[in-house]
Amino acid sequence: MGEGLGLVVRFELRDQEAATAFDDLCTETLKGINEQEPGTLAYVTHTPVGEPLIRVFYELYADRAAFEAHEAQPHTKRFLTEREQYLTGVDVTFLNAVAGKVAA
Repeated sequence: MGEGLGLVVRFELRDQEAATAFDDLCTETLKGINEQEPGTLAYVTHTPVGEPLIRVFYELYADRAAFEAHEAQPHTKRFLTEREQYLTGVDVTFLNAVAGKVAA
């Protein structure tokens, strides 16, 4: 599987108004990720079925350097600062790949 770095982040949002604003912030942040982060292989936001105030991110980076480059971007720093006003909780899980399939 190579040296890729993955993580899953679970966000608990304050209320529906906060969820809408958080989703807007995510959309803005994804523009920067798509345009400026070739080492970010996947960055996907999900809403679990039946949990409208939860967001789950799946992130996959080519390597630790790509993750560090992501963290250093202005759009990421803005996201990390602004997201706090919408949240009641966050849980981050870093993942080491064991096996799998990655699309070319």
